[in-house]
Amino acid sequence: QVQLVESGGGLVQPGGSLRLSCAASGSIFRIYTMGWYRRTPGKERELVAVRNIGGTRNYSDSVKGRFTISRDNTNNTVYLQMNNLNAEDTAVYYCKADYQVTKMSGLLISWGQGTQVTVSS
Repeated sequence: QVQLVESGGGLVQPGGSLRLSCAASGSIFRIYTMGWYRRTPGKERELVAVRNIGGTRNYSDSVKGRFTISRDNTNNTVYLQMNNLNAEDTAVYYCKADYQVTKMSGLLISWGQGTQVTVSS
């Protein structure tokens, strides 16, 4: 099982920036996709940004142009740089990884515990 540890959440004023980090550890052969999702009260968890092992990035329309996902494949870490934050970005942000533990094993999924991002003046 892979453990994902997130950090970087907190309170920020509208227009401000935060950088989230997520480090994966454990039995890992290869991580294919790492990304960020978020959940607000009363809503389903939604995709924010993902990056696959080949470098392809996908963003939700609501964060395009403001958020940037990057990944350090060597250290199995994914980052989310969030700029020009607004109140609608307030949520718990979760890291997700799709991975294999061996070359022949199936694809597994792991989620982080979540980190709170609050945008408020």
